[in-house]
Amino acid sequence: MTSASHTPARSTSRKTARQSIHSTLALPLAVDTKDTYRQIRNYLAGQWVGATRDEALLEEVFKCLICQIWEQRHGRDGHSNSVQARYNALLQELQELLPSSFEQRTMMRLDDQHLSHVEALLDDIDLSNLQRDPVGDLYEVFTGAVVRGQEGQFFTPQNAVELLVSLVNPQPGERVIDPACGAGGFLSATARHLAAQGADAHNIASHLFGIDKDEYLAGLAASHLSLVTLQKSQVFCEDSLAWPQDQGFELDDQMGAFDVVLANPPFGARIVAASPEVLRRFDLGHKWTASKSGDYFKGAALDGVPPQVLFIERCLKLVRPGGRLGLVVPESLLSSRSTRHVVDYMMRHAQVQAVFGMPESLFKTSGKGGTHTKTCLLVLHKRDEVLGDERENRDEPFVFMAEAQWCGHDSRGKSIPHDDLPAIASKFALWRKGEEWHQDHTGYLVPREEIVTDVLAPRYYDPGVAVEMATLRPTHDLVSVAQLIEDGLLKITTGDEVGKMAYGTGSIPFVRTSDISNWEVKLDPKHGVSEGIYTQYAGKQDVREGDLLMVRDGTYLIGTCAYITRYDTKILYQSHLYKLRVTDPEKLSPFLLLAMFSSEPVQKQIKAKRFTQDIIDSLGDRIRELVLPFPKDANHRNHITRTVAKAIDDRIEARELARLACLQIVAPSFWLPESDAQPSASRER
Repeated sequence: MTSASHTPARSTSRKTARQSIHSTLALPLAVDTKDTYRQIRNYLAGQWVGATRDEALLEEVFKCLICQIWEQRHGRDGHSNSVQARYNALLQELQELLPSSFEQRTMMRLDDQHLSHVEALLDDIDLSNLQRDPVGDLYEVFTGAVVRGQEGQFFTPQNAVELLVSLVNPQPGERVIDPACGAGGFLSATARHLAAQGADAHNIASHLFGIDKDEYLAGLAASHLSLVTLQKSQVFCEDSLAWPQDQGFELDDQMGAFDVVLANPPFGARIVAASPEVLRRFDLGHKWTASKSGDYFKGAALDGVPPQVLFIERCLKLVRPGGRLGLVVPESLLSSRSTRHVVDYMMRHAQVQAVFGMPESLFKTSGKGGTHTKTCLLVLHKRDEVLGDERENRDEPFVFMAEAQWCGHDSRGKSIPHDDLPAIASKFALWRKGEEWHQDHTGYLVPREEIVTDVLAPRYYDPGVAVEMATLRPTHDLVSVAQLIEDGLLKITTGDEVGKMAYGTGSIPFVRTSDISNWEVKLDPKHGVSEGIYTQYAGKQDVREGDLLMVRDGTYLIGTCAYITRYDTKILYQSHLYKLRVTDPEKLSPFLLLAMFSSEPVQKQIKAKRFTQDIIDSLGDRIRELVLPFPKDANHRNHITRTVAKAIDDRIEARELARLACLQIVAPSFWLPESDAQPSASRER
């Protein structure tokens, strides 16, 4: 049997001819794999009479991919003129060789005409050297977010998979499991990693295990892994959280029996992960309450818990003491107040070696497919015993962190030349070897004593922020927002949600996050509310001239500020906005405060301290942690104050004059002589 590490030369003259043409024309050989799959999908959907649904098209293209991978590795049989006959013979051979992985793959339904077109497109892809997993990419293209996203399952891009595999570094002979294996991306990458270290195919296959509760995905993963090892795959269709014994694999007997766990568990707050009976078996299926000392106490069982929480416990219990884990988790799990008990549980059971923040585009597969949920990659070492507060004395002094800005593709799933993941892998390796390396966003060390309230999101500890603030210390007084509140100089409140049914009921503006721009409030009449609704909330919101509005929640606008002028006081504002009120303008000018909040050092802090809650970012109470740079020179402060005041006055006057000009077109009573027009912006509406 051929070893998984063996890759014979291809014997296709058509491939050689195409490479020659590319070489002659100096064309790049790199192909956007997903784009090729989209071309195949669109071609078959329009040309093949027999099926148009993506599920049926996927099955046929997957069979073509199986045959193509085999032939690229082992050579193409040049004796058959029929593509269909060649593929059918190969599928039959695979079914006989590996019935558990390929027995459900029927013969090709596509005829030679369609198969020749598909084969020609697949020929352009080097399936032995891809940046992304060909099976996972194929599945994403053909099913998209509509099918998989509802269950919280998104296939991890291959560069992220390979990063985690390389950092966890499974060794030949170690038992590895993925309890939420999906299409088998981690299993396939681990198999290739072990083969590169000299492990034989039988050893690899006998030590890799995968579980997925989706029967189709489990079959896909089995086929995926068998294409690497040419051995029977140990992939089971089971529920990793409930662990029924359906196929002779009793997960309950495997607790603590694995050396390595690699997984991207499903995540989503609305997903029903387990029944109440199953939840009671999990420590994290219960309510945890924090004491004043910071200890957490287990309470009653909960009715529902997000799957990513339960999988943290499941993965920790699967691995042996001293074993290693590589996990993909939503950033909110590592930063939200509601999941601090989960981080505490994880840190008591394992030592956190590294946390890597990923761009929001990591799981975007197309313009509409995938998710922009921000995720992190975790590398953990399970402890020999569960520790309490003494864990800080037992751990290494630093946590390796990184915040990737690029991941090899953009927010529409298109490949781009920028990818921070290789640099992260390189710096982590240098750190582990004790060699010198330069700290930046692709790798920096955070002292464990600086980990704040079990917040593990890397961007919270952005080293660039601290460096920049330190450079300001000689010329600025650095004062936190919390200190301003404690001194009674600043009050912060949030708005209310009036409900969409209130929109358009009147002319009083309801200000939302999108209405804050360039220090001013855009008053959009499409979101006007009635006098009755305004009266209901006006006393509580109490908007006055000199107040500042700041975006609290959102995606790209968090930290954007606006100044409330005398024209803007009759408004309501939504709960995603802060209202900041200076209580003593003689001691603290709201104009100076506006400039400081909008300055680059503070905006960088805001970016570092905001965290994702499901799909929306929030600054939340962390606004109190922001440090504002007050210029020590009084003349400098006064100059900034006058500059901001003039900028706002000029802009608002221009806005009001423009508004009056529009009214004069249809309402002659608004007309004034030109000599009176310049100051007329100050008149009441």
